[in-house]
Amino acid sequence: MSFNHAQFIWSAADILRGTYKQHQYGDVILPFTVLSRLDAVLAPSKQRVLEVLGDAQWDPEPPAAMLRNRAGHEYTFFNTSRHDLKSLQGDPDNLEENLRDYVSAFSSNVREIFEKYAFEDRIIELAQNDLLLQVLQHFAKVDLHPNAVSNEQMGHIFEELIRKFAEASNETAGEHFTPRDVIDLMVTLLLAHAEDLGKDHVAREIYDPTAGTGGMLTMADEKIKAENPTAEVSLYGQEINPASYAICKADMVVKGQPIDNIVLGNTLTNPAFRGRTFHFALSNPPFGVDWKQSRKIVTEEHEVRGFEGRFGPGLPRVSDGSTLFLMHLISKLREPQPGDPNAQAGRGAIVLNGSPLFTGGAGSGESNIRKWVLDQDYLEAIIGLPTDMFYNTGIATYVWLLNKDKPAGRRGKVQLIDATGMFEKMRKSVGSKRKQLSREHIAEITRLFDVFEESKHSKIFRTEDFFYRTITVERPLRVDYAFLPPRVERVMALRQLKKADEGALAAFRSGMEKAADADGGVTSTSRKEFSARVGEIADEAQLKLTAAQLKAVLGELAEHDDEGELVMQAGKPLPDVALRDTENVPWDEDVTEYLEREVKPWAPDAWIDHSKTKEGAEIPFTRHFYEYVPPRPLEEIDRDLDEVLGRIRARLEEVKG
Repeated sequence: MSFNHAQFIWSAADILRGTYKQHQYGDVILPFTVLSRLDAVLAPSKQRVLEVLGDAQWDPEPPAAMLRNRAGHEYTFFNTSRHDLKSLQGDPDNLEENLRDYVSAFSSNVREIFEKYAFEDRIIELAQNDLLLQVLQHFAKVDLHPNAVSNEQMGHIFEELIRKFAEASNETAGEHFTPRDVIDLMVTLLLAHAEDLGKDHVAREIYDPTAGTGGMLTMADEKIKAENPTAEVSLYGQEINPASYAICKADMVVKGQPIDNIVLGNTLTNPAFRGRTFHFALSNPPFGVDWKQSRKIVTEEHEVRGFEGRFGPGLPRVSDGSTLFLMHLISKLREPQPGDPNAQAGRGAIVLNGSPLFTGGAGSGESNIRKWVLDQDYLEAIIGLPTDMFYNTGIATYVWLLNKDKPAGRRGKVQLIDATGMFEKMRKSVGSKRKQLSREHIAEITRLFDVFEESKHSKIFRTEDFFYRTITVERPLRVDYAFLPPRVERVMALRQLKKADEGALAAFRSGMEKAADADGGVTSTSRKEFSARVGEIADEAQLKLTAAQLKAVLGELAEHDDEGELVMQAGKPLPDVALRDTENVPWDEDVTEYLEREVKPWAPDAWIDHSKTKEGAEIPFTRHFYEYVPPRPLEEIDRDLDEVLGRIRARLEEVKG
């Protein structure tokens, strides 16, 4: 049904075609859809509201609570106009003025929705092009009252409209909403261990920092209410896209949620609900989107506030801000309250691509963030989803489940669930989405999460299993010295010799070239002897070399040689930068023992520079579920090749014959 509604609503584009460009259709269709929904919602109580209002003048507007009490009105918004979308059509000569008055007669909490759409400008444009009546008549034909179209169906309608709008605008629809099957899985897992939701009149707050059109909030609300009709659920969200924000806000108004609970703005730079935390939080932040525009404010919070702010653990590379949203989400989860069994700690679910699992080596921002999440024991599970699950990308995605107070049996542990093979192909793909989770798949993933046991699709690890140390392995610098042409050219290019007398430099070059001819390409392994020869050549050229200049010249005349002289400084061998290497050592292993076993058999003179050791963390999800498939026997491959070649030869014979 929702698809048919969306198809009919979008057919209003036939009216707009020619006057509006294709990418502008949504600017008209989306606000008119919101208006039709709100008009239908208010229709049954319209007359009662008008009777309550009477002829009284209210400044600035009548209290919503008074209207609800006296008119039996269940919503937090109202419209004081005597018109509705159907009656407006009866006076086409004054349609523009009446429609503008009708929209302005909404309570202030709804008027803002239409302001974000610049709806008054759209009304004026349509009227000027003699299209307003046609558009209004088109939308009057569809019944969007909740009795005819549920909140879930309305969500599907909005998502389908946004997808069409995004395609027409060459935008990315997936930035605005998440597929319902993915939301269903996230919410189901989030509520899986929330036993106290069954209490009478239990109050819970749910938050989405990247709310889109509000699909996650809506489904979480519906699932909690389905389990416990007495539950009091408050929904909070923030959204950066004005069109998605307006739809989300309209949807929340219809649900009776306080209008101020949905905020327009950038979650990273101007987060709403400062100082508040929530029982549940869900998010589908944009995949792989840079945060360059937010860099100044985010970096300042990291450097100034540290762990008192949201980004204390570190900052990711500017090309991908996924882990910024991860840290923000964690900061909005309620802390556990020891001694209060009724104070539920916060739980969260966030969809991320593969990058936050492993991008960045030890000491990088991403690695530090991962290690902090694991150190704090906030990560409960990660579920690997099938590819082709989202409308705008076919890449691999993962659901991270977070918990500020994990059950005793899960503390210090992380569960990985491989659901990459759990899907059914869609009969018709929508954008990049070609696969979906069935109810059975969601039930199986939830079961794997509930039983918390090792199996083919479920692996359990200690948090430390994802930690490692990156050690820097040094090898001693061994060099030989020679006046070979390439080395002489490097000497002449030294910046330390730029200010030297040109004649002296030319003589110095000539002296080194003569020495090269005399040596016949033979190298020296004695720094002391070779240094003396360089000094003699410089003196003959009347080039006065300082100690620093001599060191630089020797450095350019030297090259690595396994049999060369060991270069020492302060009684210790200098490391050879060209031979420097790093090794990742498992967290539980002694780095010295690792060096003795894994490195020294092949490089006996190697040592660890402990000052460069870094701690890191990565979650190699795919590696833990990899199953080795042995190659086919060579005999079988040869047999198949012979059969193919035989068929080819037979065809060639037929052609020749």
